[in-house]
Amino acid sequence: MEKVIITGNTLTLEEIAEVCRNYCKVELSQSAVDRILASRKIVDDFVENGDVVYGITTGFGKFSDVSISKDESRLLQKNLIITHAVGAGKPFDTEIVRGIILLRINNLAKGYSGARLETILTMIEMLNKRVHPVVPQKGSLGSSGDLAPLSHMVLPMIGLGIAEYDGKVLTGEEAMKKAGIPVIELTSKEGLALINGTQVMTAVGSLTVYDALNLVKISDIAAALSFEAHHGIVDALDHKVHDVRPHKGQIDTARIMLDLLAESKMTTRQGDIRVQDAYSLRCTPQVHGASKDAINYVKEKVEIEINSVTDNPIIFPETKEGISGGNFHGQPMALSFDFLGIALAELADISERRLERLVNPALSGLPAFLVEHGGINSGFMIVQYSAASLVSENKVLSHPASVDSIPSSANQEDHVSMGTIAARKSREIMENVRRVLAMEIMCACQGIDMRGNKGLGKGTKPVYEAVRKSVPVLTEDRPLYEDINACEELIIDGTLVKVCQEEAGEILF
Repeated sequence: MEKVIITGNTLTLEEIAEVCRNYCKVELSQSAVDRILASRKIVDDFVENGDVVYGITTGFGKFSDVSISKDESRLLQKNLIITHAVGAGKPFDTEIVRGIILLRINNLAKGYSGARLETILTMIEMLNKRVHPVVPQKGSLGSSGDLAPLSHMVLPMIGLGIAEYDGKVLTGEEAMKKAGIPVIELTSKEGLALINGTQVMTAVGSLTVYDALNLVKISDIAAALSFEAHHGIVDALDHKVHDVRPHKGQIDTARIMLDLLAESKMTTRQGDIRVQDAYSLRCTPQVHGASKDAINYVKEKVEIEINSVTDNPIIFPETKEGISGGNFHGQPMALSFDFLGIALAELADISERRLERLVNPALSGLPAFLVEHGGINSGFMIVQYSAASLVSENKVLSHPASVDSIPSSANQEDHVSMGTIAARKSREIMENVRRVLAMEIMCACQGIDMRGNKGLGKGTKPVYEAVRKSVPVLTEDRPLYEDINACEELIIDGTLVKVCQEEAGEILF
């Protein structure tokens, strides 16, 4: 993409990935500009008339009953940002920070927040000129929005905080100056408009969903390679089995697996070698399919959220109202991201079981740990060990954050979502899953070679060949982390899905 046009209503996951990872430039649509100007006029009228509207002519949270004069409005907005920037922990990766800014721009572009046009254009310049605020990962309760991390996002806009520019971490003021972006002075409603929303959790979750949609494809490819390394029984993939239990993900997975394995000389039929396979092979459609259905559900919720108004109060230009509500509450995302983490964790759970069967001679019939001259060579013994560790860690991370709440702001904010914690956990789970799948693919390719490669499927053959270009057959022990890294990079850069689809284009993931 050359450019993403921000309308406030049409942002997609693909566009988010383009802006966050490929530095695609962004631009406001004229319709968005018109809406922004209309909502700002309403805010200005509230201030001029002295109307009592939360966060515009009053204080915040427990101080909502404190009146704020017109003269104090600018100081109120500045104080809001500097006192709320109390994040903790390591900073978010640059791609997440870009996602946070992008989603905040899209939210404000809907024209229900009352921020000035020049404030939103400043954020667009920061994206386009690559000024990235340093935003700590921790400190959000996920209700009243992602207040603490979003405040860190705003600091460089007003000449405070720290930011990364041109590969260096500078003061916010210096980064903005070097990029040629004037700092701004916030005015009525703007501080609240910039930090009261779910954009941090949604930025983290959006990129995680985007990556998860790729990982479900990889999980099917990994399972198909393991099928061949195990001489798996394809009868369990027959569409008749799945048509009588018509969950979409399950039906799709069975079809995809058969497409990947088409023409393979490494699979078997029921009764050829054994009557049935272990669950980790035979139930691949049921397990992968359930995760796919869950991930697609989360995708639907995220697509709603990225184009929603999550501010407070919400400005309605048509009726000239400022209504204080609770759209900043992250519960819809908190539940979704907990679900996402659980769905992803299961992909690694079953992957590790297929991997363990490969390295276990009692189950595979192959040399122990997939290496000749065992004893002097350990082969893939500790690969399974590492995979098991990641799977167990995922079990801990899968405990839902959304079931927790803790009151804040003198009990004014007495129920919170913990959605940002849920999003961060789901991303960590995703990274662990990706590593486990890389391990399974590497071991499956080794198992295929040790079994005697008699001819792979239309979909698995190009994947196997791509892996072997980066990872040669293991004949004696060598540092395996390098091989795992190479396999994982083939997942991250999209090579494995790409070669599979190029060589067997009829496979519709």
